[in-house]
Amino acid sequence: MLDRRMLYNEEVGFLKQIVVDIREDHPTLSCRAMYYKISPRSLGRDKFEALCSDWGFGITRRINGPRTTNSTGTIRFENHLTGLILLRINQAYSSDITYFEIEDKFYYITFIMDCFSRMILGYSVSRRLTTEQTTIPAMQMVIKVRGGTLPLDTIFHSDGGGQYYDKEFITLTSHYHMINSMCEYPFENGKAERINGIIKNNYLKHWKISTFEHLSKSVDRAVLLYNEDRPHKSLNYMTPIAYEKKQLLLVQQATLRMTESFDAITKSNRASSPYRLEQTTPQNQDVFSAINCELKG
Repeated sequence: MLDRRMLYNEEVGFLKQIVVDIREDHPTLSCRAMYYKISPRSLGRDKFEALCSDWGFGITRRINGPRTTNSTGTIRFENHLTGLILLRINQAYSSDITYFEIEDKFYYITFIMDCFSRMILGYSVSRRLTTEQTTIPAMQMVIKVRGGTLPLDTIFHSDGGGQYYDKEFITLTSHYHMINSMCEYPFENGKAERINGIIKNNYLKHWKISTFEHLSKSVDRAVLLYNEDRPHKSLNYMTPIAYEKKQLLLVQQATLRMTESFDAITKSNRASSPYRLEQTTPQNQDVFSAINCELKG
């Protein structure tokens, strides 16, 4: 029962944006027609039309009865990105889920990016909106890309989708001591939203994708091009991967300078210490001479 409710909440939490996008392209398309176009797995037709009515899309038929929204069981984390100054890699990640339509079928793409470097660290392409197919595999990819470990207290920022407060996902982020963060409005997750638009509009829509398998391979290609070949104005026209390498090099150089400075200070303190007597020759030459003669004899 709980799993069914969670699936319902996950899908409903994402459906509204899909309906908004469809209405932008088809301003007079009925909610029933949108239902058959989207074919949500966890919602019947009547519940879908009732939700559309609640969202203000003006359907002519409304079903009386109980209404369930995705507020049931919703967890809302504090927005930890508000006012945060980004200073380093792995300070904060941002994630969002978008969709891609192929021949009247909707598939879902999850991205996780480093907010400082803009690098896409993890992603997944799925047929369904379940946590197991969206945020979990994307987060597992992040952990692999980062070498299996993450710094303590890395912020993980997202919208309020059910995939981000699912028990299994929270267990995963807690294991790596991450700080979960959520936005209330889409513009508060702007970096991840821009990633969605760039990958879909600058790459995928130009490649005549016809199948789910083709979409998966195309997302692989798009992420590779985005990370390693696309200059970013916000990164002084460097690619995300080149920017990360530069930042890591700067950190290594700073660490080396600090180590050298510490060594120099330590040597200076030893040389000037009143408790350290510098001796270049033994105090009693005769003693050492006697010992050497005895060893030779």
